This record gives sequence, structure tokens and C-alpha cells, in this order.
Amino acid sequence: MLRIWPILFIVIPLVELYLIIKVGGVIGALWTVLLVIMTAVVGVSLLRIQGFNTLNRARLNMEAGTLPAMEMMEGMMLAVGGALLITPGFLTDTLGFLCLIPATRRAMIRYFVQHSSIHGQGFYSHGTTHFSRGNRDSGHDDHGRHQGRTIEGEFHRDD
Repeated sequence: MLRIWPILFIVIPLVELYLIIKVGGVIGALWTVLLVIMTAVVGVSLLRIQGFNTLNRARLNMEAGTLPAMEMMEGMMLAVGGALLITPGFLTDTLGFLCLIPATRRAMIRYFVQHSSIHGQGFYSHGTTHFSRGNRDSGHDDHGRHQGRTIEGEFHRDD
């Protein structure tokens, strides 16, 4: 994966430049510049709203005593989306907007978690959706559900 980063830093700006030139040829240079600025402004406004919504869900989860793992991952995706949105260009804006749409953001998170190189016995669960980070010997089935190994113990909260 590390070998692809230098290529992306060369290819993405070239693709962006190509798209900006093509769009500029169709709608004109001034409208192209205004469109790039407008997508950045609209994107940052949507980012602010989505960020506050994610922060509130994280706060509610912590108040309920659960780990806001999905919200933390969504926060990272929102940060990536924000960086993509303030980068001039149509490809990066499209990818940035995909990070702002909750359904696509969560789908990307599920994809990254399922295809990550992190191997361990932990898994992440959010509602009825489970993400497995381990291999088949991790105590979880292919859907991230626990397979019968029970660890007994006691829990009490000292507030």
C-alpha cells in the first residue's frame, strides 16, 4: 500500500488539472473557478453540520456507557473529507462529498475495517452491524459475531 502513495501524489493532481481544463473549456474559466470555490464553501458548511452531528452521537454513546467507536471512525473520515473538499478540483470534491454522506461514509468505514491489515482478536460492533478485525481463529465468525467463547466476570460502576 505504501508504494501506491507516490503514484497518487502524481496522478491525482494531473487528473484534477485535466478535469479543470475540460470543465473550463465547456463552461468557461470564470465559472469553473467559481464552481471550485462554491463546492469548497458548501462542502465545509456540510462538514460542520456532519461534524456536530457525529460529535453529539459520540457524546450520547459515552453518556450511555458505550464506546463511540463508529463515531470516532466517522470523525476521521470527516477530517479526510474536509481535507479533500478544500483541495481544489472536482475529483477530490467528489471524494470529499462521499465522506460527508452518512451512508457512503459508513460503507467506506466498513470496507476499510474489513480490508485492513490489522489482525487481532478484537472486533467492533455498532448496533446490528459488526466489523471483524481478526482472522477466523479470533473467536468471531465471518460476520463479526462472537462464537460461543464466554468469559465470565463481574462489573460495577464507581461514580
